[in-house]
Amino acid sequence: MTPAIHSKLAIPAGLNQVIFVLSILIVSGSLWLASHAATVWTMIAAAIVFSFVNNTIFALLHEAVHGALHPNRRINDTMGRLTACFFPTSFSIQQAFHLTHHRHNRTPDEQFDLIRPGDNKLLKYAQWYCILTGLYGLSPSIFCLLYAIWPGLFRLPGWARNDTGIGHQTSAAIYFDAVKKIPMWHVRAEVALAIFVQIALFQLLDLHFAAWLLCHACFVVNWSALQYADHAFSPLNPKDGAWNLKVNPLTRMLFLNYHYHLAHHQAPQVPWLHLPKLVPPGSEQPAFWRIYLCMWRGPQPIEKFEAGSHQ
Repeated sequence: MTPAIHSKLAIPAGLNQVIFVLSILIVSGSLWLASHAATVWTMIAAAIVFSFVNNTIFALLHEAVHGALHPNRRINDTMGRLTACFFPTSFSIQQAFHLTHHRHNRTPDEQFDLIRPGDNKLLKYAQWYCILTGLYGLSPSIFCLLYAIWPGLFRLPGWARNDTGIGHQTSAAIYFDAVKKIPMWHVRAEVALAIFVQIALFQLLDLHFAAWLLCHACFVVNWSALQYADHAFSPLNPKDGAWNLKVNPLTRMLFLNYHYHLAHHQAPQVPWLHLPKLVPPGSEQPAFWRIYLCMWRGPQPIEKFEAGSHQ
């Protein structure tokens, strides 16, 4: 599909706004139910619902990052800042990080699934299983909070330089460099807004911390698993290094076609509603669970990957 055709694929602004409101109502209801559940099973069910619908909100945030949530830039960014509060994270930092990801995807700066000569294997395995267990899902919130308080911490040469092992292997150097251009008052205002929204949810819904923690734990595991399953062991190319993953229709709907990730990387300006049009009939669509289970085998030597025996 040519760029001229891409430009005719309109942003579903009205639909996005409806999904935005409904998703916030559902995640708020899930948090309330988890906090006031009569049984443990009800609490768990509410946490699972939260984990999926909060991913819907993240998918809206992802659209806003690409300017595809609403055609009006001010409305797009305002909705983006509000959706970021439910992660919680900073919209400006998320945007800087994600656009950096598009530029460096599957380059040596972003090959978490592959062990290259000279890599620190212990660090490689540690970061890999942080992704799989959901610990990686905590990093956006923690980073934003710490960066708002002490930005100099992330300019220390040990991890802020790409010629150091940690800075390069973890991608920290390119990501920390990306946020330098963001005005600090933007970051601090967005972090303050996210904190305000979370406190307001606690007060208005009479939330219990244990229930809130369970909901967010389920969410970060769900979110973190997808964040690399859509790239793991894919071609080493920034635009083609992703998968159009096969999932059930309900999951695809809740994630707003996020699993059509190869289509998204090939045409990042195309709104989520139109991504199925970019997936050629009969093209390769590996099952999410096949890639995800392969990931549990751990990072693979790049020589094995290049030989074609990684799956």
